[in-house]
This record gives sequence, C-alpha cells and structure tokens, in this order.
Amino acid sequence: MVGLDTRLVKIARGKRFMLLTATALAGIGGPAFAQATTASADTGGDEIVVTALKRSTNLQDTPISISAVTGESIANSGVQSIADLNSSVPSLAFVDGGPSNRRVVIRGIQAAGEPTVGTYYDETPVTGAIGAGNDAGGSTPELRLFDVERVEVLRGPQGTLYGSGSMGGTLRVIYQKPTFATEGAVDLSLSDTRYGGLNYEGSAMVNVPVVNDKIAVRAVGFYRNANGFIDNTTLNIKNINDQKSYGGRFLVRFTPTEALTIDAAAYINRSRTDTNAWTLTSGKFKSDALTRQPVRDNLELYSLTANYDFGGVVLTGVVSYLDRDLDSVSDVSRFIRSTRTPAGCAARVSAGQPCSTAQLDNYYALVDSQSTSALFPQQTMKSWTAELRLSSDGSGPLNWTVGGFYSDRDTSVANPQSNADPVTGAIIEPQQIATVRFIDDSLRQVAAFGEFSYDVTDRLNLTAGGRYFRYNKDISGQTTIGSILVGAVVRPLSFVKSKEDGTVFKFNGSYKVTDNVLFYAEAAQGFRPGGANQVIGLAQELTPYKSDSLWNYEVGLKNTLFDRKLFLNVDVFQIDWSDMQITGRTPNGAFAFITNAGKARVRGAELEATIRPTAGFTITGNASYIDAKLRENQSNANVSAPGLKGDRIPYVPKFSAGIGAQYVWALTDTLSGFARIDGNTVGGSYSDFRPTGTFTRKIDSYQLVNARLGVEGPDNAWGAYLFVTNLFDDTAITRAQSSAIAVGRTLVNSAAPRTIGVNVRTKF
Repeated sequence: MVGLDTRLVKIARGKRFMLLTATALAGIGGPAFAQATTASADTGGDEIVVTALKRSTNLQDTPISISAVTGESIANSGVQSIADLNSSVPSLAFVDGGPSNRRVVIRGIQAAGEPTVGTYYDETPVTGAIGAGNDAGGSTPELRLFDVERVEVLRGPQGTLYGSGSMGGTLRVIYQKPTFATEGAVDLSLSDTRYGGLNYEGSAMVNVPVVNDKIAVRAVGFYRNANGFIDNTTLNIKNINDQKSYGGRFLVRFTPTEALTIDAAAYINRSRTDTNAWTLTSGKFKSDALTRQPVRDNLELYSLTANYDFGGVVLTGVVSYLDRDLDSVSDVSRFIRSTRTPAGCAARVSAGQPCSTAQLDNYYALVDSQSTSALFPQQTMKSWTAELRLSSDGSGPLNWTVGGFYSDRDTSVANPQSNADPVTGAIIEPQQIATVRFIDDSLRQVAAFGEFSYDVTDRLNLTAGGRYFRYNKDISGQTTIGSILVGAVVRPLSFVKSKEDGTVFKFNGSYKVTDNVLFYAEAAQGFRPGGANQVIGLAQELTPYKSDSLWNYEVGLKNTLFDRKLFLNVDVFQIDWSDMQITGRTPNGAFAFITNAGKARVRGAELEATIRPTAGFTITGNASYIDAKLRENQSNANVSAPGLKGDRIPYVPKFSAGIGAQYVWALTDTLSGFARIDGNTVGGSYSDFRPTGTFTRKIDSYQLVNARLGVEGPDNAWGAYLFVTNLFDDTAITRAQSSAIAVGRTLVNSAAPRTIGVNVRTKF
C-alpha cells in the first residue's frame, strides 16, 4: 500500500505540472513546450547580442547551441545564483550538495575531478578547490546574480576558445559595467520558509561617473540571512542549516580614448552555513549527524580587462587573481564506532586473527577516543589567469579570433580527522587530531588557440578552430599522523608529477535557409587534465590518472517566426566520451579517489522557445532528452562496484523541462500589474553507475513551481511583489548518496520547502 501511495503521489505531481504547462500555453492556440532564452519578454523583442565566440554576434545568428538569459529575466524569476538557472536552460543541471558544494553539468557530462563545464565570471574562468579527493569540479564558486547583464550557456564542448574544463560546455556570467550616468538600484526581500523561519536579504547598486566620459565606478553590495529548515535530532539543534552570505563588487571603467577601454573589478563573496544534507531514515528534514558540519567559504576575485579597437581588429587582454578559502566538516563518528567489534580488531590489529583480551581492550579504547569525530578539510586556493587575444569585428566575410592563455593554480589542503564535543557536536579547540594529511597541488596550463569563420556566400558559413594545450601538475603530500581505524598510513613527504600536451579541434558549417531560419552542423572536441590522487590510505599504484576527452557531433535549427513572435530552436547531438575519469574507493570503502575506466555515449535532443501571443504576454520553455550510457564495462579492478555496459551516467535524468509565463498589463495610467509563474520537472537518476551497487541510491523525479504577483511603477522604476517558491511544497530530493563513512545510511539534499515572501525593488 505504501508503494502504491507513493506512485499515486508521483502521478499526481506529474499531472499537476502538466496542468500548469497547459494553462500557461492556453492563450497561444497551438502547442509549444520549451523555454528559450533567445529573446525574453523583458527586452521587448530586441535581438540579444552575445560574445560566446569572443566577438559580438546576434544570438539567433550564432551557429552553436547557446542560451542567453537576460538580467531582467533573472530578476523577474527570482534567480540568485547559477544553481537557480537549471529550469531556464535545456540540459543544464547541478549535482547539488548544497552551498559551496555544487557541480555544474551540461548534456550529462559529469564526473569527479577537474570541472567538465567551464564557469566564467565576466572574462575570468573559475574552478572549485580540489579538496582531499582531487575534485575541483565539485565546489564551483557561486557569486550572487544581481545587477547582471546576461548569462550565456554554451552547450557542447568549447575546447578551442575556452580550453580545459569546457568539455561539456561553458557557463558565462556577464555583469553590468560602469556607465557614464548616475544611477542606482535597491532590491529587498522578506520571506518565511516552512519548517524554518524568517529570511531577509537585500542588494544595492550605485553607479557614479567620476570624470565625464573618462572614469566611472559601479559598486554592488548584498546580504542574505536564510533560516534553516533541517533539524538535528541528535544534537537537538533546530534549523541547523541557517545560511548567511554577504559581499559585493566594485568596478571601475576607464576610457582614456575612444579606442581603449579598461575595466578593473573586485568581487568579494562570504558564505557561512552548516551542511544541508539530512538522513532519509530519520524523517523529512531531520539529520542524525553526531557532529556539527559547518561550511565556511571566503572568495575574492580581482580582474583587469583592456580592449583596444584598432579599427576592424580588437585586442583584448585579461589578467585575474582568485583567492579562495574553503573549510568544511564531515561527520565520521558512526563509521569509527562501527569498527568497535572483535572482527574490526582482528582486521586492523592482528592480521585477521582473533585479538587477545589485551589487544581488544586497547583497540576499544582507541575507538572510544575517536567515537565523536569528523573530517575537517581546510583548503586555500590561489589562482592566476591571463589571456591575450585578437579578434575581427565581424564586419567582413572572414572573421577570426586568435590568442594565448595561461593559468597557474596552487592549492594547499590540511585534512585532519578531529574530535568533536559529543554534547554540542562542535570541533574541539585546540584540535584533538586522530590522523592528518597535508596536500599541496599546483596546476599550470598554457594554450594557443584560433578560430576562423568564412562566409562562402551570403547564406553559407564555414568555421574551423583549434587549440594547442599543455599542462603540468605537481603534487606533494604527507601523512604525519596515521590511524589504523581508517587505514591511514604515516607517509613521508612525497612528490608526484603529471604533464600532457595535445590539440583539440572544432568544425562548424551553417546555412541560412531563409533570413529567419538557420541550420548548422558541428563536430567538436573537448578535454580536461588528468592528475594524481592524494588520498590517505591509498596504494601508491592508484595515484596517477589520465586526462579524458570526447567528440561531440550535432545538428541544429534556429527559427525566428511570425514577425518575431516565436523563437524556436532545436538540436540533436551525440557525444563519444573515452578514458573516463571516474570515482573509485579505497578497499575499506572510506575514501574516494579518481581513476580512468570505460567509455560512454551520450545522445540527446534539446528544444527551447519564446512565444509572444499578445503585447505584454510572454511564454518561455525548454525541454531536453539525454540518454547517457556506458559503451563498455568499467574493467578497472580498482573501482568499487564498477559500471557495466548499458549503465546510465550518475545524476543524469533522461528528461527535464522548464516553463515560464509572464504577463504585464496596465492597471492605471501610471501603474502596471505583473504576474509570473515558473515550473520545471526533472526526471529520475541514480547516484552511481550500477543501479544494484551497495551504495547506489535512486533519485526520484520531482517538479517545482514558483509564482510572483505584483505592481510596478512607470518605466518599471519600482515594483512591489508577493512571491512563493516551491508552491506545492514538494520534497524535491536533488542528491542522494551513501558510503562506508555513512555506514549505509542515505544522506540527501533537497530543495527548500515552500517559501512565501514580499519583494520590493527600485531603480533611480
């Protein structure tokens, strides 16, 4: 009966989402299930200009799979960070471990290690910190999306122009730049979350010209205090996942001549929270963790960008510096306690033979001394990047971009297992360390790239591009305190080096069937660096792993129809992925490491559309189907529960879709009404390749709906709104995982419960 009830609930949720979709589309008189970011209602139908090709092009004339979400659309839909964009863009997803612990995924290309998606804030590429598991892709920096010009999402490998880390695609956040006019904006919200409490947040911007037509500054600040909704029933702490974040941006634009523009920027972001994972068997939004698990994330990003227009050719130079300190805590108490058995003593103390009474007493005392403890990785990352490129201005039949790239990333990690207070759950200070490993990791990359596009006729265009890359990775590590409980062996300082060079290519052809219909076909490569593991207790032969790479083949059609009332884009693709970097585990199941095994094929289709049936009424939607499977068995014997041919790639739903409807109408001569509804559905997936694996967990499909209703002043100078997120209060589980550390328990992350609030904003 329980199983039947669960199925009925899922069916009801699916029907409810489809009913909302049908309602939103009812005024159109024809089917359209998609979301486009080709041109939003907020722009009044104007063509969006993007810089995805590192030169300016109109979105609908850009012959690649790209979406562009405008800043106004971001504000109207309540998006605050890149993690909120998944319902707005096809094939964009996140493996969601909570704040500071999210992995960006495009077209199902996701795995541990370096990022599979390149994430850019303005001209600067960013990655997460490597952590103890060498997983830089799992903690992508998330800066607040306030005062944004647009977000561009490039689907498919962008290896020629954007390099490593863009094998699945590239996500670019472009912020508003200083202007030579005095202006400002304020955005304030107050809300209440079910199972939690009051949340309050505010953002503000001020732009001031300092020297007319020469120097202008733009300052942005924000603060957010979000009440938690998870209760720790072991430590008796309510709303343990409270979150505070604050920071801002300061930008200066200097235009000494008409040809030269220099932008200097500083981005500051601070975040404090406790893990938002809860234990499935403990009840909804209940955690049974025996320790506190705080997350502290301090990020500073500084950049300098110069553009000089020679007349027909533009020279761009970028240099940036990223400094990030990321600390987190993971409870290991139950794993430690689970070893307190005669069998545990025999395995760890007496080579499989039964322990003597004295050995058993000493072993139990050791376990008891660590019975409430946690892993406490503390990592500091410093990264320099620079790029110099020349681009044509797009005025002739031959357009091109050539340039060079350099990056130098250094990360230091201290990863102790430290005792915690059994009453409060807090790490004891000064720390009582059971075992500790220190890691220093450096990754240096250089590349030369070029892309050339030629209009063979006024309708036919051919493009070819290539990139030569070279990287060097140097890692040193030592374990100064060992522990037989987790298999950590004292190791002296050791050094590992890894290097590789190679090339990637791109070929693209496009044809304008009519002035409003563009057909394109593309074959492109993507790659990401290999490296070396630094995991406590890991055998030396498991240390190195290689780079992985893929080829993407796709065809697409971009349509601008019915006097720009309908934008409809579709594409189909196939990705062949080889030498996959995948996650293995140490023999005791306690720690993850990276190795290469297997091939995969990803086939899919994407659709996005914008429809404007009447003035003030816009409907947007997107849908994607992704079939991501292994093409061969993962034969690497070092991988726990290896995947088999036909297994799906973890955390990749087959079907996902989003839809939004917005209507603005006149209330009086000076006031307008505003109504918007957004919904998305995400299909089910698994947490690992083998559905029957010991620690594999099924993530069920879910649907989320947000709504906003308000009134706006003349020229949208101010607005006041009521809003609700997760309207139907669905328990939308976004990630589920288990491991030996979790002692078989299922830990899940989920969307926040229903939140109702008010929002006011003004600009001047």
